[in-house]
Amino acid sequence: MEKQFYISNSPHITDSDSIPKIMFSVIGALVPAGIAGIYFFGWRVLGVIITAVIVAVLTEGIMQRVLKRPLNIGDGSAILTGILLAYNLPPEVPLWLPAVGAFVGIGVGKMSFGGLGYNPLNPALVGRAFLMASWPTYMTVFKTAPRGGTLSGIDLSTINGISEATPLNVFSSARDILLHKSQFTETVPDAMQALSQLYSAYSNLFIGKIGGCIGETSALLLLIGGFYLMYRRIIGWKIPTTFILTVGLLTWIFGGTEGMFTGDPIFHVLSGGVILGAFFMATDMVTSPLTIKGRLIFGTGCGILTTVIRLWGGYPEGVSYSILLMNLTTPLLDRYTKSKKFGGK
Repeated sequence: MEKQFYISNSPHITDSDSIPKIMFSVIGALVPAGIAGIYFFGWRVLGVIITAVIVAVLTEGIMQRVLKRPLNIGDGSAILTGILLAYNLPPEVPLWLPAVGAFVGIGVGKMSFGGLGYNPLNPALVGRAFLMASWPTYMTVFKTAPRGGTLSGIDLSTINGISEATPLNVFSSARDILLHKSQFTETVPDAMQALSQLYSAYSNLFIGKIGGCIGETSALLLLIGGFYLMYRRIIGWKIPTTFILTVGLLTWIFGGTEGMFTGDPIFHVLSGGVILGAFFMATDMVTSPLTIKGRLIFGTGCGILTTVIRLWGGYPEGVSYSILLMNLTTPLLDRYTKSKKFGGK
């Protein structure tokens, strides 16, 4: 025979990407936002990030030994968890806080389910949720103003009744006053002035000259990192796009103070952790759906829950909890949105 045919097992189509390559690509995409955090909030931010990363890696290694599994801490997944956890913390937190969060995120949120690929929830968000429930004061009180800016990104020195805080905190306080004008008659003009300033501070929100968590303030650098991951095809467009568009649409409809369709969608998209969550946490390969329809529903659900918590919940921000709640729906979304088998009914 002139030609020989080789028979081999699947897969017959291979790819050069690997787990370490993907993880370190995501880490690289997050580096610019981390540098911005250090620039705006000071070198202490680096200590928070390093602490979270070291504890995350050590916890994973110790758990692997305890569970008698092969030691594998070099794939970058624990490093990524530590970085994402640190990016979701205020810059002035004590260093034991990221250590505890990283330990819980890896030990409880990841290794207790079997390690990478088996965890149903994003480990970094598990750690953050635990810290939020255990030490809410550390997690919700922001004291460090960014270099060259203010905590809220606007000048509140001439506004009475609204304390210096992050943009979402100011928005929540001002909106509550304007929705209950009869109870806050004296502070209504101040609340209107505060909202007016917030809605005109897009440049500060976009660049990062505002207060907030370490890695969420610079929308510009997060978008650059997110688009890089999309270009590399490490993440897709479906979850980030539906997440961001849903937040923008719903806050435009329901987020105003003068009736429906009077909210400011750009403010809500650029504020808080929407960009960080949409590109870097909701798109986690393990905890997000595999199907196209599932990802569209997942991103939309994240946007809906984020908006509900922001506008009517007890916290001014809801990105982390929205992603965790939608993580729990991933198995159902994969099950009920899977493609029909070829030739099947």
